[in-house]
Amino acid sequence: MSEDKNLPIDKELLDILACPVCKTDVVLTEDKKGLRCVKCGRIYPIKDGIPVMLVDEATPPTNK
Repeated sequence: MSEDKNLPIDKELLDILACPVCKTDVVLTEDKKGLRCVKCGRIYPIKDGIPVMLVDEATPPTNK
């Protein structure tokens, strides 16, 4: 199995994670320090290579 050294978490894990609020996909943020929900915009932090998928730990969505 090849591992992408540019990703802070395993690609297979990223593929199965979903926002606990919306139940939709999350994508890596540009700074690679979090996962952003594609629907609601919440950002879940990645700490020591582990995504913290807790609503209380998420950055609230920004209104654009």
